[in-house]
Amino acid sequence: MSDNRDLFRRPASDNLELSMDLIHGFKCILETEVAEYASTARIYEHAATGGRLLSMENKDENKVFGISFRTPPADSTGLPHILEHSVLCGSEKYPVKEPFVELLKGSLQTFLNALTFPDKTCYPVASTNHQDFNNLVDVYLDAVFFPRLTPDTLKQEGWHFEPGPNFEADGELVYKGVVFNEMKGAYSSPDGLLSEHTQNSLFPDNCYSLDSGGDPAVIPELTFEQFEDFHRRYYHPSNAWAFFYGDDDPEQRLKALDAYFSRFERSVPSPEIALQPPLAAPVRLVKPYAASEGDSQAMFTMNFGLPETADPNLNLRLDVLEHILIGLPSSPLRKALLDSGLGEDLTGVGLETDLRQMYFSVGLKGIEEADIAEAETVIEQVLVDLADSVHPHDIEAGINSLEFDLRENNTGSYPRGLSLMFRALSTWLYGNDPLALLAFEAPLAKLKKEVDDGKPVFEKLIRTHLLENTHRSVVILRPDPELAGQQAAEEAARLRKAAEAMDKDGLARVAVEAQALHDQQGRHDSPEALATIPRL
Repeated sequence: MSDNRDLFRRPASDNLELSMDLIHGFKCILETEVAEYASTARIYEHAATGGRLLSMENKDENKVFGISFRTPPADSTGLPHILEHSVLCGSEKYPVKEPFVELLKGSLQTFLNALTFPDKTCYPVASTNHQDFNNLVDVYLDAVFFPRLTPDTLKQEGWHFEPGPNFEADGELVYKGVVFNEMKGAYSSPDGLLSEHTQNSLFPDNCYSLDSGGDPAVIPELTFEQFEDFHRRYYHPSNAWAFFYGDDDPEQRLKALDAYFSRFERSVPSPEIALQPPLAAPVRLVKPYAASEGDSQAMFTMNFGLPETADPNLNLRLDVLEHILIGLPSSPLRKALLDSGLGEDLTGVGLETDLRQMYFSVGLKGIEEADIAEAETVIEQVLVDLADSVHPHDIEAGINSLEFDLRENNTGSYPRGLSLMFRALSTWLYGNDPLALLAFEAPLAKLKKEVDDGKPVFEKLIRTHLLENTHRSVVILRPDPELAGQQAAEEAARLRKAAEAMDKDGLARVAVEAQALHDQQGRHDSPEALATIPRL
């Protein structure tokens, strides 16, 4: 972070007095008020390791902590996803099989989870009780930095062989594993496949072309050596982005982090996420999905690659544009697609802002493939019309809707601080200002003034970033009633090949190790191990 400090500067009048003294191993490199969320924000760097911390102090009793790691995949084995599961299977200080299941029995947590993104893995927790919150923070920190990673962990959470129904007769094997089974389910979901193919189509040359969750056909290529190495390289304070929010003790935050960070020496962080060069011409992809016999319903998206998230003015304007186009029942693009009668409902993620580069995606599901060209024409014509003139009422509705969302930050049962953490990461993870998208008042006021002055803000955005943009794609998901059988046959062939590569002793070892894993899963934790879990 120290190389990018100028990016994080605020005008001197907005900065509070900084101290260059170390506090529990951290130096404060910026301190400012975020009036939008009644918070004092401090950005810290851990002197020894370079670990990063965004600390937001306010009166919200629903305290949030999250630690995130930049984890770009090098393949589609699902390594980031499998490791996300695996570090939650017991740790140095809390040596039980499922510490979080045990923790839930004596916790007042309001959020407890872990999430794998295409380029990062996040571990957030939240609680309204101070002691409970401190307990959660410590369990999570021990989990991510000092997990009990063994070959059995990879087998359980990732993949392993087990004897199949005909094992005794012909050595038949099957794949098992939590993530393997989860991703087989995901790959049978047309909506999930469409989203994955959409992202891949726009980013063919960087890590976003790969599946961090894991492709079931590729997951069994993952080795324990790769598994261990990924954790050693990436689950390190030098590659960590920590976040605190709420009314807990700000000094205790530093103390809790330093207790773990100080056990490491500075290392090289993960490589920065590479920018995708603009596509020279639009691309068109047609992919199959497993459908039942007689199902003729296709899906498609039209997708536009956009600039980086870093510019708060552009980010906010594109957010408003999404509201204008599809965010409201009366939105012209939404209405035109639904009124066309060509499909059953909208699909596509809309505006994606969680990656280094944004993109906009919209389309229809439940459409006949022969009608997709007409639906594309509907989208193009709406954009052409709006590039000439966006109705003032649509602009007003779009701005009002986004402004309400930003001011209320109404996340329901979802902790408010968590939404701010993810918004901060969408710039911070890529070396930019973590507060850029939180301090929305100035970009919003600037936008309103330009609109009031009659400037064609959204007409220009539509022309520049949509109509005249060659970095775009159309992705079509076509029903294929034979695909499920074909995939099952390919998996069976891979399993036969693996079995044929084993001798009699190797096959026997599969059966023994599978049974040993089942036995281990069935064993209860010792009373001594369970006693390590903090309870209120």
